[in-house]
Amino acid sequence: MGDEDGALNFVYSGWAQCALPHRRLSDDQPWEIAVERIRLVVEPGRRPKNGDGPLEFLGVPFGSHARLILLYLQTEALRTGSREVELGRSLRDWLGRIGVSVGGRTGKLVKDQAERISRCRLTFHIQGGKTAGLINQSIVDRALFIEDETGGQGRLTLETAKLSEGFFEQLKKHPVPLEEAAIKAINNNPAALDCYLWLAYRLHVLAAPRLITWKALKAQFGTAYREAYHFKNKWTNTLAMALAVYPGANVEVVDEGVILKPSRPPVAPRLVAAR
Repeated sequence: MGDEDGALNFVYSGWAQCALPHRRLSDDQPWEIAVERIRLVVEPGRRPKNGDGPLEFLGVPFGSHARLILLYLQTEALRTGSREVELGRSLRDWLGRIGVSVGGRTGKLVKDQAERISRCRLTFHIQGGKTAGLINQSIVDRALFIEDETGGQGRLTLETAKLSEGFFEQLKKHPVPLEEAAIKAINNNPAALDCYLWLAYRLHVLAAPRLITWKALKAQFGTAYREAYHFKNKWTNTLAMALAVYPGANVEVVDEGVILKPSRPPVAPRLVAAR
């Protein structure tokens, strides 16, 4: 897979471990997922109904568009060194570059997911031996909305967002370099995006091979599946898609789960340092 520009994207390491839902939930329903010693709860935000009416739940972010917007926010913040990110033309240009049309219905979906991201609230519950802690955090602590002439009466669209200080500081401490060409190849598959981000986060820091059981994988990636064998069959195909865009990944599927082996990162450290 070629990438003439060598463009990079980055994702906060916490999001490489914990994923958003793939499909829409009820607007007032929180999302929860647990992996190893971390549990993430995403709570939906609220907005005034029809501009100035009573507050209504907006729903948590979901699907591939939410993941792509998060990648854009983090990439731009790291590129510019600023917490303030423009989501108008710059976001549309970036989405177009990775093969996502921003017109018509897709444009409305992108605007909806951007607003969900700006209003939601995160809580990371962390367990370590005999101690426990939590991090309450929002992704965005300030946002500017402008009137959307195509969105109906009173509807606004997100134009700029300022990442919260805590989120931005953690992003700078724990960036995960990603290939933009890889993201482009799987941009419409949230499960494959999750798997690729996870591999990018885990593999290059391993000192030795590590078995991840099917039970653990299902807890992280397969909460929507009732039976383990349904998840196993589906996720094996998802893993194959992620490996196709991360050819340097060294992963072995075995009866007990998958064995992650030390691998080179998707982007060479010298390229990251040069950005």
